[in-house]
Amino acid sequence: MTIPAKNTVCLWYDGCAEDAAQFYAATFPDSTVGAVHRAPGDFPSGKKGDVLTVWFTIMGIPCLGLNGGPTLKHNEAFSFQVATADQAETDRYWNAIVGNGGQESACGWCKDKWGVSWQITPLALTEAITDPDPAAAKRAFDAMMTMRKIDIAVIEAALRG
Repeated sequence: MTIPAKNTVCLWYDGCAEDAAQFYAATFPDSTVGAVHRAPGDFPSGKKGDVLTVWFTIMGIPCLGLNGGPTLKHNEAFSFQVATADQAETDRYWNAIVGNGGQESACGWCKDKWGVSWQITPLALTEAITDPDPAAAKRAFDAMMTMRKIDIAVIEAALRG
């Protein structure tokens, strides 16, 4: 048996942990699906032999998908923040998540079809809103506040004034 990481993110799913893990592995680099464990007996949201847990990695972060049933739902209090290098990478991840049954939110946030929140955050945005010039940082921040998916060109134009 492989010893799990000391600290692992556990994500609760309603019977679709394996599908989610497969999607993440296909979408993000340094992501894999590991062991899939089936329940040794019946449990409140499933039967003996159903997928109970899935070990996977998202961009190097160890995760455990638990098919815990419909009781608990994901919310924005937890999100994966993905730093992107350019608009093409931003678009690729955003479109993969939203285009696969997810939904857009504000300021670079979106949710996948399982309800997990993602922040698709270009490095250019992070640099712009932390610019040493407070007026420039505010212009970039104000521009971001009007967006769903981040448009780097608009952020950079706002930064320049």
